[in-house]
Amino acid sequence: MSNALIAIDKTKSYRVYLTVSTEMAQEAAKIHDTTPVTTAALGRIVTGAGLMGIMMKNDTDKLTAIFKGDGPAKQILATAYGDGSVKASIANPYVDLPLNEQGKLDVGGTLGIGELTVIKDIGLKEPYIGTIALVDGEIADDLTAYFYISEQQNTSVALGVKVERDLSVGAAGGMIIQLLPDAPEEIIDALEKMIGNLDPMTTIISRVQEKSAGLSDRGFLEAVMADAFSAMPEEFKPETLEEREIKWNCDCSRERMASALATIGHSDLQEIIEEDGEAELQCHFCLKKYKFNKEELTEILNTI
Repeated sequence: MSNALIAIDKTKSYRVYLTVSTEMAQEAAKIHDTTPVTTAALGRIVTGAGLMGIMMKNDTDKLTAIFKGDGPAKQILATAYGDGSVKASIANPYVDLPLNEQGKLDVGGTLGIGELTVIKDIGLKEPYIGTIALVDGEIADDLTAYFYISEQQNTSVALGVKVERDLSVGAAGGMIIQLLPDAPEEIIDALEKMIGNLDPMTTIISRVQEKSAGLSDRGFLEAVMADAFSAMPEEFKPETLEEREIKWNCDCSRERMASALATIGHSDLQEIIEEDGEAELQCHFCLKKYKFNKEELTEILNTI
């Protein structure tokens, strides 16, 4: 299950985007053969990007989040669409770091000091680009800062990935809470108190898993949301607006790879044909390989 809920409180003071992304985080880890710490980093980023994707208006709207730092992972990139599709890549998936001071996976250490860049293509002439310095590389705090600095939105982002001893993903999920205009102070105060005392997302998901037998996917998500907002006054709690799907989906294709070959230029492609007689390209997101023989390369060359 990698579905998501969009919810709003009765007074229309804040909106909630919530997902349980365990299967998607596991798929990303399997594709990129990650270590425990990079499983956590990659899983948080695909979860956060997926939620930000469904926050956009149109299915074809595209968002790219690039986390780049001086740490050993170097760069983690995720691309999400308004229809809930998301894919990601990591420059170095084989990072192995000791636990941090809190005894947890050191996600921040994988990225180190660097920048977060978010690119939104919503069909205008130019995409929107926002860049901030990484707060701590732990992903959720970085995205919270991005919303505040680049989009002037009071937003709270919570993300989590639990990696089991067998290296599988035991639980993963995320929640974005965003204040709406003219929210009254009493609701802001209640939200701040709730967020300050909120358990980690993986703790909430695991707790609900223990008592969720027989629940539908939507029922499970609503149980997670109810647990997260259990401390909120009843009249301020969110109610579901709609259920959406967030899923891993790489849209690479042979045609796209052929187009990429065409961009390297006539002389360079001619050199590849003469010296190698073939070419192999690999998608950075799903790691699928595409081979082009001499005849196919010549056809591409003739289109340049």
